[in-house]
Formats: sequence, C-alpha cells, structure tokens
Amino acid sequence: MLAIQKEVKNNQSDNSHQDYLMKLLQRLENNTIETSLSAINELERLAQDNPQFHWIIMDMLTNFVREKTANLPPEEVISDSLVDKRILIQSAMIVIGKRDVKQDPENEQIDLSYTDLRGLNLQGINLAHTNLYQVNLSQANLVGANLEGAILSAANLAGANLTNANLHRANLYLASLKDAILDDAILEGANLREAKFTI
Repeated sequence: MLAIQKEVKNNQSDNSHQDYLMKLLQRLENNTIETSLSAINELERLAQDNPQFHWIIMDMLTNFVREKTANLPPEEVISDSLVDKRILIQSAMIVIGKRDVKQDPENEQIDLSYTDLRGLNLQGINLAHTNLYQVNLSQANLVGANLEGAILSAANLAGANLTNANLHRANLYLASLKDAILDDAILEGANLREAKFTI
C-alpha cells in the first residue's frame, strides 16, 4: 500500500481530505473485521462524493483484494479468520463493481489478475473490461454480471453461475468452464478458443 500512500499525498486536494483518506487506509488494514468493513463503506462514499479520489480509492480496494486473496487455504479448510477475510474481499469487490465507471481515467483498467475470488456472491457486478487473467472464480455467483470485454484468459470459472451474464467480446481463451451455468448468457463475440467445458 506504500504506492497508494504516495499517490494520496501527491493528489492535488486539500489536506483535510488527504488526512481523512490516509486514516481510512489505516483502518482498512486494521485486524478487526468491523473496522475494515466500516472503512470500505466510507471509502465508497468518499469516492462518490469526491471524484478526484475515485481512482485512488479503486486502486486502494483492488490492492486490498489482491493482498487478502494471496495464499488463501484450500476451500475445505474453514476457520473464523478465513470467513472474515472472505466477507471483506466480497465487500471490497462489490464497491469496485458498483463504481461510477465514467470516473475511471482514460486508458486505465481495474487489474484483478491472479486473485482468488472463488465462491463469492458477485451477482449483478460490473467488471466490464476488467483484467481477470487467471482469476479463480470457481463456484462464484455471477448471475447477471457484466463481464463485457473482460480479460478472462486462463480463468477458473468451474461451477460458476453465469446465468444472464454479459460476456460479449470477453476473452475466455483457455478458461475453465467445467460445470459452469451459462443459461441465457451473452457470448456474442467472446473468444472461447481452447476454453475447457470438461475436465
């Protein structure tokens, strides 16, 4: 998060907003789920009310997801700390997926490549044009999700529910779609070359 801290300090806005954002960053990294969830909610409001911080906050949450999903144990391993971590990851993902994309800088892209998002409830999320290379979305609920133009090369979508999902022009090269539910999904223009629908 050091790069994010530097970006906040270099942002051209008043010091009070910068100080507030730095405090939210510290709370986001707090060890208690309540404090981190509160920070995520406040970051969402700050991004909505202060467009100059929109991309910094999305960067912050993307890095948060990346850090929290690193080295997750196998899904059969269940612990309170893992459950809490999953709740935080899902909360951050929902904020990213609900963001005002018109505020995204030109030529910038949300990068969630290599992240472990298995089993999350991401119904209706907007991840259009997102970099999801080699992401693990197995067993995820992606009903009605907007994945138009997303990079899903080598992604694990095994068992994911993609009912009514928009995969128009998505790149699914080498993606695993074993047992994925694709009812009424939009696949027009999608790259399904060497995608795996069986083992």
